[in-house]
Order: sequence, then structure tokens, then C-alpha cells
Amino acid sequence: MSRGTKAPPQSTRFRKGQSGNPQGRPKKQTPAQASAFDIVIDRTLSVVQDGVERDVTVEEALQHKTYRDAITGNRAARREVLKMIAKREKAIAKKRPPANPVEVLVEATDPRNADEALLILGIACRDERSNDPADPYDRLLLEPWAVQAALRRRARVMLDRRDLAEAMRRTRDADTVRWPEPKEP
Repeated sequence: MSRGTKAPPQSTRFRKGQSGNPQGRPKKQTPAQASAFDIVIDRTLSVVQDGVERDVTVEEALQHKTYRDAITGNRAARREVLKMIAKREKAIAKKRPPANPVEVLVEATDPRNADEALLILGIACRDERSNDPADPYDRLLLEPWAVQAALRRRARVMLDRRDLAEAMRRTRDADTVRWPEPKEP
């Protein structure tokens, strides 16, 4: 018998234009080379701080230098320190376990609860003018500073005469507050 001049059977041949190795030769795996920067930054230096010699990484030494420059007024160093702080805060937040959800206790509405809070915070004081024994509640007067602060926050909202009159009636020393002009109907 003569040797191999016959072609392989048609069923095992590749079609015209089709590769016998569609994924190609595997790429050569090159070991990851450390950059020159990584090699330098991982080294340690011996520094003397407060008379004590200690070893620090180049990265830590650069951070200390950046902090000192920022303190002396270097704007670029300040920006860099702020970036470092933000990066550190983000890393700490990532490591921190998730906070337990706040449990809200809802009590039956009791106006005396709110009244006590206003008294404790110094936002209101007891109204000594109302001494009606049939009234189960203590009447309160708002402190002028709290009313003035509220009026400043509501500068865009105009109050009508009736609302202003009620606010004045419920404010201690109402004449010390700078009241806005009422909204005309």
C-alpha cells in the first residue's frame, strides 16, 4: 500500500474560510510587572520624629510632607489633603457595619408632650396671664427670638392680618419682634 495521497473525507474538513482553531492561539501570560512608582513607594525610610528613629514607607513620608505643606498654606497640598480625607472617610464608611434602622416610637398625641419639649428647649414659656382653673392645659407664650427666627425662615410667605395678630398674641414681649407687613387680601 502506498502512503497518504488521499484527502480526508468531506465530513471532517473545514468549510472554506472557516478556521480550524476559531479561538486562536492562547495569549502568552506575562507576569504583572510592578511599576517603578510601586517599587519606590513600597520602600521604607528611617526618619527621626521627636528624637525617636522609626521606619516609615515612602508613601507615609510623602503624606506627612503634604500635611506640613498644607498647614503652611500651599493650596495644592490642601486640596490633596482634602482628597486624602475624603478617601479615608469613604474607606471607613465601607468597613463600618450598616447602622440599625432607627426605631420610631409613636405615642398618642398629647399636647403636653410638645409643651414640655418647647419649655425644655427654651422656645416657649408659661403664660402667667391665663389662670383659668377649668382649663386642663398650661398656655404657653413663644419666646421672641424663636418667633423672629421663624419669620426669617418664612420670608417668602406672606402672612395675613389675622395670622399676624394671632402670632403677636402668642408671643412674649411681642413688641420686640420685627413683624413683617401683612398680606393684603
